[in-house]
Amino acid sequence: MLIDDFDQAHPPANDDARIVCLVPSITELLFDLGLGEQVVGRTGFCVHPADQVKRVPKCGGTKDVKLDAVRELAPTHVIVNIDENTRETFDALRAFVPHVVVTHPNAPQDNLRLYALLGGVFGRQQAAKQLADRLQAELDEIAALPALPPRRTMYLIWREPWMSISPDTYISRTLALVNWQTVPTHQQPRYPELETEALAELDPELVLLSSEPYPFRDKHLDELRGLLPSAEVRLIDGQMTSWYGSRAIQGLACLRSMAQDLAHLGT
Repeated sequence: MLIDDFDQAHPPANDDARIVCLVPSITELLFDLGLGEQVVGRTGFCVHPADQVKRVPKCGGTKDVKLDAVRELAPTHVIVNIDENTRETFDALRAFVPHVVVTHPNAPQDNLRLYALLGGVFGRQQAAKQLADRLQAELDEIAALPALPPRRTMYLIWREPWMSISPDTYISRTLALVNWQTVPTHQQPRYPELETEALAELDPELVLLSSEPYPFRDKHLDELRGLLPSAEVRLIDGQMTSWYGSRAIQGLACLRSMAQDLAHLGT
């Protein structure tokens, strides 16, 4: 038996398991584990791997799951996430799905357990170990970097109103690996709204404009540089910092490269 993040025990699945995944980054992980042929349903936000998910039927979004569509697919397993899906969806799914697997990675290191959980449930232990080895190598590379200077970092995910992240998020814990300390520093709410005047009051040294969920682009760089003239303002691919699963391996490599680049500029 394997234990998920809701303390539910799951026995190893049969080879004919039918999987609906309601978590975009985990849909990608399932394909990377070699389970693509068993993925029979996804959300509209499950877009990777792009050339393979096209054949998989959509079941709504992460927050507005179409339960009737899931039911018609007759899954043996549905994968959900505590942050991305609702408790109401979870409760409804348990009424007709034999196994609802709950995930909740809170830091990059938690992906090691995620790989082991899904690899164990679906008989892909070797593929899971290979991913774990690659992730651990990236974590080790970051840990071996010369001491990086701490940077007060504002990570913006929305505009009108401005929205940032709290330290109690996967993104913030990812950035902390390279000593980027997110502001504001209070834990709640997890995604605080900020008045324009508050941006300057927080006095960030580094401002990262995420590509998702708000599609920040080059045109927004000048706007933030005008508001925060003393800060380094950069765009960042949000999937590299907020997607867990197998994408986290590439994400950590990109983060390490950006941190080294900024450290070099500061010398």
